[in-house]
Amino acid sequence: MADQYAQTGEDKRPTGVPTIRWEEPPEGPVLVLLDQTRLPAEEVELVCTDAPALVEAIRSLAVRGAPVLGIAGAYGVALAAARGFDVEEAARALEAARPTAVNLSVGVRRARSAHQAALAKGGDARQAAAAALAAARVLHREDAEASARMAGHGLALLDELLPGGGHRILTHCNSGSLVSGGEGTAFAVALAAHRAGQLRRLWVDETRPLLQGARLTAYEAARSGMAYTLLTDNAAGSLFAAGEVDAVLIGADRIAADGSVANKVGSYPLAVLARYHHVPFIVVAPVTTVDPDTADGASIEVEQRPGYEVTEVTAPQVPVTGAGGGIPVAPLGTQAYNPAFDVTPPELVTAIVTEEGAVSPVTAEALAELCARSRGVTLD
Repeated sequence: MADQYAQTGEDKRPTGVPTIRWEEPPEGPVLVLLDQTRLPAEEVELVCTDAPALVEAIRSLAVRGAPVLGIAGAYGVALAAARGFDVEEAARALEAARPTAVNLSVGVRRARSAHQAALAKGGDARQAAAAALAAARVLHREDAEASARMAGHGLALLDELLPGGGHRILTHCNSGSLVSGGEGTAFAVALAAHRAGQLRRLWVDETRPLLQGARLTAYEAARSGMAYTLLTDNAAGSLFAAGEVDAVLIGADRIAADGSVANKVGSYPLAVLARYHHVPFIVVAPVTTVDPDTADGASIEVEQRPGYEVTEVTAPQVPVTGAGGGIPVAPLGTQAYNPAFDVTPPELVTAIVTEEGAVSPVTAEALAELCARSRGVTLD
């Protein structure tokens, strides 16, 4: 079997280039992103000077992953304010860039609220922009702290469910440091298991859209010295049937009030497979991913991606002829169904792990209590 074997020595950060950072060159503040569409071939930075540029980066998946989208949204509001653009217009555009990812809206609202509060207190435009930037930086720091706590809670849960170590973990999409101010969500748990000598194998689904598992998760696993194997999404069933999966770990882009989980398309079939084969299916996400205003899975808006992501493939330095800038692999005019996400009902989720701890079984009441606890509120 062709795979990547664990390396010795100290862990390496998946990339020396920060996923997202704020800079203030002489010509004015900018938001600098690691362009994830160019990985793993090259580490290229994308410089955003205004909110429309950031919106395009979000839509193209140059920056993606629930927690970091929240950070990007907050910095985007701060960028608009610092550059003297219409903050409300920028906030609306940013929130609409990827409708399924609730963290994006959370980040936008936090920075916008800080901006509005500064103005309401009599502050000028410069002070309001500084307040928005401060809110973004706090969110960035909080996400890094939350990532470390999720990793700890997730590893403890794995030890409880699967005593003895030697875990063979299947993950879907990308949920490492590329999506976070820290080391990620679901991937951070697998990385913690690796560091503890408890990870036997990380199974990496290639994951559409844009093969985010193959390009990004495999990239992070290799740079971290983890034992991993890449597989096509539709090969997962054969792994379960062979008894080669001990647990499934995924992230989430939105968790409804009832515990329904929206994650990258292909997550729901894994949950069904896991239930049939009596394998824990664990979701790892910050509390900000829980959306109490979305009642259930049917209420989650699922983003639809362009069809050419399915009907074409892209490769560096290869002549392209397709409408989407790729090489056609389907007949001209073929329509494609290409949802970015699917929704897993709570009854198929073994546990939801957050920085505040794990919820299991997953119920609306348990989630509400966890969210209240994170806000320091006591429910009657």
